[in-house]
Amino acid sequence: SFACAGCGGCCRGREDIVLSGFDLWRIAARLRLPPRTVARAFCRGSIGRVSRLPVLRLAPLKEERGNCPFLTGNHCAIHDAEPLVCALYPLAQEITKDAQVSYFLQPIQCGGQVIAARVGDYLARYDVPAREATDVRWAQVCMELEDTVERLEALFEPVFARRMQEKLWQALYYRYDFAKEYRPQLEENLLWLDGELKKLEGMQMRHRIIEKSDR
Repeated sequence: SFACAGCGGCCRGREDIVLSGFDLWRIAARLRLPPRTVARAFCRGSIGRVSRLPVLRLAPLKEERGNCPFLTGNHCAIHDAEPLVCALYPLAQEITKDAQVSYFLQPIQCGGQVIAARVGDYLARYDVPAREATDVRWAQVCMELEDTVERLEALFEPVFARRMQEKLWQALYYRYDFAKEYRPQLEENLLWLDGELKKLEGMQMRHRIIEKSDR
């Protein structure tokens, strides 16, 4: 039972709005700007402590008491391209390696007149089912890459590890054209990334052979 009161409270004081590559592409298409430009203007990047993958979050505005950069008054300036985290609220989504999707209710302290609704109807209202297959694919890609990155980080010297992270940022977030469909670009980027990582691995192995021969 929940009804949004339109207060904008869920957009204030937030530093945990994580974007997927699809989220960034949707915002880029809405603003008609390259994904990298959008990320630099409105986001904060980091490397996941556990996953070791690139993580992109909306950067709260310090001068606006930590509000989302897209909050205008009590309204979202990009509502038709809002991130999944925002579309789901107050629900959250969990995706397993075998593509099982589940939803659960987060603790909330907001809402208007309480109405009872089925979860499926609530999700459909915010077009979540229409993007679910893409969100599942993104989650699976990230889970698969975690294993790859863990192996390569154990192998790579710092210079090659940094290059790997640059390739990951490009493949997952930046190497996209907002005027083209997202999913085909994602699959193309994954093939490109696979080739780039193999090149780096080969470079690292050759570098070690040279080092040994010089000793």
